[in-house]
Amino acid sequence: MAVSTNPLLSVRDVTVRFGGIVALDGVSFDVAQGQVCGLIGPNGAGKTTLFNCLSRLYAYQSGDILFEGQSITALPTHRIAALGLGRTFQNLAMFRTLPVRDNIMIGAHARSSAGFVASALRLPFVGAEERRLRERADQIMTYLDLSAVADRPAGDLPFGTQKRVEMGRALAADPKLLLLDEPAAGLNHEELSDLGRLITDVRDRLKITVLLVEHHMSLVMGVSDHIVALNFGRKIAEGSPAEIQQHPEVIAAYLGTPAHATADAPRETAHV
Repeated sequence: MAVSTNPLLSVRDVTVRFGGIVALDGVSFDVAQGQVCGLIGPNGAGKTTLFNCLSRLYAYQSGDILFEGQSITALPTHRIAALGLGRTFQNLAMFRTLPVRDNIMIGAHARSSAGFVASALRLPFVGAEERRLRERADQIMTYLDLSAVADRPAGDLPFGTQKRVEMGRALAADPKLLLLDEPAAGLNHEELSDLGRLITDVRDRLKITVLLVEHHMSLVMGVSDHIVALNFGRKIAEGSPAEIQQHPEVIAAYLGTPAHATADAPRETAHV
């Protein structure tokens, strides 16, 4: 795996307030191209808030977010997918009554060149465009082992399969950066192992950089090249998985004990 020295994503002193609550407090970090970067922290640490800032669902009161060196602060939400950011959600975001193929094709429409008027008038090139998107959806279903359920309503499938459908929708937009928001939630042990292999394959074979929010520490430590830890909206640590496992503030955040009490207690790092 080759990691670029130029960051694909740069988060610069981002602060988010909801009334008197500070959800993010001057958070800064980079994600290098070619990485799987894990974003960890206890519940309420600000992880999903940061994802919502990256997706332009939330505004931030100060700071900046750069993607490939370009600020996304002023971009409207509908431009984010076309820019090269794909995302999954904690709570499945799909059209439950539509077939799997259609759900994935919806993701591919972010890269469609056919506008609303051309599609409504069914201009000649629109049919060719739809065939291209369908072929792209079929490729992704083959990659994710979803071809057998291509014509079934997504909402009728097992939860773990629905998770793969949502990832397929995100991949259909050909993202440069894939934001995975707790993709392991609700998965069994076998599905968790398959997910770990899939994330590393997305990085290595598809050449897509991944930013991963996850509570399953075994998954995060197993697939991440770099990890950023948040607590109460602040960045408390970043580094390699080995460095994060030994970091006293990270241990304290997860165990609920003062950092100085855990600094000399390596046995407790197994819980991180």
